[in-house]
Amino acid sequence: MKLQTQLSIAFTSLLLVIMAVVWHVIYSLILNVLIQDEQRQLEQTGELLVEILNEQYHTQDSIQQFYSILDDQELQMILYDRSQNRILYSTMPNKVVEGFHRKNNISDYSETIWDLGNEKFVTSRILILSRNSGLEMILLTPVSDLQEVQRSFFVRLFLVFLVGLFIASVLAHYFTKKLVTPLTQLKRQLKKIEKRQFDDIKHIKATGEIKEVAESVYEMANELERYINTQQTFFQNASHELKTPLMTIQGYAEGIKDGIFDEAEADKGLEVMVSEVLRLKGIINEMILLAKLDTEVNSYDPTNIKVEEIVGQIVDRALPIVNEKGITLSHRVENNIQLYADEEKLLRALLNVVFNGIRHAKSQVVISAVKKDGDIVIKIEDDGPGIPEEFASHIFHRFVKGKDGETGLGLAIAHTIIEHSKGKIVAGKSDLGGAKFTITFPK
Repeated sequence: MKLQTQLSIAFTSLLLVIMAVVWHVIYSLILNVLIQDEQRQLEQTGELLVEILNEQYHTQDSIQQFYSILDDQELQMILYDRSQNRILYSTMPNKVVEGFHRKNNISDYSETIWDLGNEKFVTSRILILSRNSGLEMILLTPVSDLQEVQRSFFVRLFLVFLVGLFIASVLAHYFTKKLVTPLTQLKRQLKKIEKRQFDDIKHIKATGEIKEVAESVYEMANELERYINTQQTFFQNASHELKTPLMTIQGYAEGIKDGIFDEAEADKGLEVMVSEVLRLKGIINEMILLAKLDTEVNSYDPTNIKVEEIVGQIVDRALPIVNEKGITLSHRVENNIQLYADEEKLLRALLNVVFNGIRHAKSQVVISAVKKDGDIVIKIEDDGPGIPEEFASHIFHRFVKGKDGETGLGLAIAHTIIEHSKGKIVAGKSDLGGAKFTITFPK
């Protein structure tokens, strides 16, 4: 069953339950309200009749005239003498009055609702003349008359409920359709992602949480497309990087085997072959390392690291290369800064970034580490030519190699290690004129 149908059924069922409860509550209350209202009306009518009787009708003839007037009014009334427990006059059938008298309804002043067979009557008592006279006027209304009013009211109420239910169902269908339509459209976009039709993905119109989910889907699609492109580029570059030394090795090996080279050229060829094998071995080792860093996240063994000590290790290992190139490597580190990361892997990442700076620097490389707003910020800057614009957006991708680069995997390895260590690395332009790599570890 589709989500829209499920939501429509759920909303309609909820409305039916609410209306049924309201119906039951109103139905149970309306009769009591009608009875109370009828008792007030009977009391007002009785008081008016008693007032007329007291003022205008005193003699026996005048009272008989008053009775005839009551007959014309079609009132259901009993005149009762309390002192003698006798009915003086009634506009109701004698059988009904005798039934009331037999059941002691007339003499029981505590009951306001009288029963006679299957019929019930609402009553109201009004004294005539004075309290001591014992004369009493009793006005009655059958409950069936009130129930008829009740039924008429509920027929109208039922029609109103039907109209309300129809309108509510239409609104529920409209709103569920408005809610489900973006989800249906989003499903189509996900199908396109499944088929890798990234160029055909379109934004959908949505609001609230669905819009947030849609934006997350678009971001996921962009990241997936970038990842697939990166993987394709990686395999293309990897095959190229591996193919070049293999072709060189193959060429020299076949030449030596066929005796094309003399002894000196053969020795030189062997040296080139060894050099290319070592280069090939380095590329393969770094590719294996990258694969492990991506897949074996549990291989990280984080500990508390003093930044001052790890920067000291970097300076010690880079010193021979710095002296060979004739440049200076300076560092500034605040005291008592500590990191929580895998020391061996983080050292590898920082060395890759520092060696990259040394290869491109003209005269100096600067390492600084400070604590800023609780975050630890490490900067590595050089005064070289900087990062070319064509490399700026994908400098941390694999096999992206600039001038004087080696395998094109060093910065990719550094980026992977730093991200797995909950840090972030960004590349930019240094005030020294060259490249600046800013590594941030949140507190």
